[in-house]
Amino acid sequence: MDRVPDVLVALPPALVLALVFLLPALEASTFLGLVVPGETAVLVGGVLAYEGRLPLWAVVLAAVAGAAVGDQVGYLVGRRYGHRLLARTPGRFVRSGEVRRALDLVRRRGAAAVVLGRWVAALRALVPGTAGLSGMPRRTFTLANVGGGALWAVTVAVLGYLAGASYRLLERRLGLGAEVLLAVVVLLLAVRVWRLRRAARR
Repeated sequence: MDRVPDVLVALPPALVLALVFLLPALEASTFLGLVVPGETAVLVGGVLAYEGRLPLWAVVLAAVAGAAVGDQVGYLVGRRYGHRLLARTPGRFVRSGEVRRALDLVRRRGAAAVVLGRWVAALRALVPGTAGLSGMPRRTFTLANVGGGALWAVTVAVLGYLAGASYRLLERRLGLGAEVLLAVVVLLLAVRVWRLRRAARR
């Protein structure tokens, strides 16, 4: 996994641009995000823009389109197939609690969960499907999906552009930031559950 960015940087710019669209698009629609985070391709696209091999606007546009399309497909799959989606989730993510966290986040935070989930790789792959499964209205999901996807794509592409040759360090920091965000979300959910149980006992 550590060599993925180096491989992407060495590819022809046109192919990298295609991957900037494809990897975010495949994250939620095929669960690829559980293996290869789409932000890696977007980050590398920003690096290539820094080097003058791609226009930054094209990287951002491809990333926004890929994120929006992929999550919309993930939402529709979750809405139509429901529990079959959970059955296909890799066992290690079920055991680690990622699926439960995604469901809890969507049920408690609604559209905000779609925006927040965009910043954590595992949730990015799972939240759209669980949003469909939870019965979230399509319009609500679409607005949150497009808005959150655009903010994410612009931020990651511009960070890649600004980082330039230091993209490997930035990739590690983005991963650490995602882990911190996930920990905060889990902590907030735990506090919420504790308060509800405490109130029920009273």
